[in-house]
Parts: sequence; C-alpha cells; structure tokens
Amino acid sequence: MPENDGAQDDALQVARAAEGDPAAFEVLVRRHGPVLLHLAVRILGNRADAEDAVQEAFVSAWRRLPEFRRDSAFLTWMYRIVTNRCLNQIRSRRPTADWDAVPEPAAPESQSSPARAAESSAAVQALTRVLAELPPEQRACWILRELHGLSYEDIAEAVGASQTTVRGRIYRVRRYLTEAMGAWR
Repeated sequence: MPENDGAQDDALQVARAAEGDPAAFEVLVRRHGPVLLHLAVRILGNRADAEDAVQEAFVSAWRRLPEFRRDSAFLTWMYRIVTNRCLNQIRSRRPTADWDAVPEPAAPESQSSPARAAESSAAVQALTRVLAELPPEQRACWILRELHGLSYEDIAEAVGASQTTVRGRIYRVRRYLTEAMGAWR
C-alpha cells in the first residue's frame, strides 16, 4: 500500500473511531502500536515502562479523538502523545533509565562472525550508555530523527518545540555523539 493510501486509510479509521467505532481504533492501534512501542523503548530504555506509556497514550488518544484536528497525520499526533508520556515518566522517576533492557538489533548473517558480533554488541552498549547521559528532550529528538526518520517539522510537533529548537537539540546530540563515540569510528 503506498504511503498516501495509508494516510488516507488512517484518516478514514480516525473518522470512524471519532464517531465511536472501537474496531476502527483497534485498526489504528494494531497498525501503529509496534512503531510507537519501539520509540518508547528507545526513549525509556525499559520495555515494561514503554508498554505502559504506549498503552496510556492510546487510551488518552481514544478519549481525545474528537478533539483531533486532523491538520497532521494520526501517527504524528501519536508520536507527540507517546513522546510526552515518555518524557513525563522520565521526569517523574529521575534517576537513570535501564538501558540494558533495550534489545540489540540482530547482525546481518554475512557479518555475524563472533568477533564482529562482539564488536557490534560493545558499540551498541556504548551508544546506549552515551544516549542515557543525554537530557530526555535531546534524546527524544535524536531518536525521532535518526531511528524513526521523522522530519524536523514532525519532530517539532511531536515534542512541542519549534523547528529551530529541534534542529539545535539534534545538532548538539550529533556533536556529542561524534565526540563520545570517537573510539568506535
């Protein structure tokens, strides 16, 4: 299904759900739940907390669906709700996130020698430690851009900041990562 067809189908499902059709909302949850869970796990570093944040975000979205203006895509709206839930969780718990709970991506089979796997694992662990040191707002912007491929405009909407602020946050994270991960280049 082309991307535009997905957006049109989302708009149809949102309209039906806003009229009280739970099956239409269920379609949206199944369609977008996995990517939103991935986002939440990356921000929070803990799958259980991420599942809670995404579930709460969908409950909130269901309740607020009649207020949804439809001037942006449903997924962009959900990115904002999930990101805010995650940032609120981080602010409320304050120590540091458990980044060891973030699953590592599987290595491609052609590069899965034991030495390569160990090096990749160590690099991923180093990256997750460095990301955990970042302020939550910067981490969220970087994750939305680099791991989810959102535009600066969509990120700004998702985190409730200006595009200039988002660009600045991402620039600072990239500069910090370049320095902190220099040994892994």
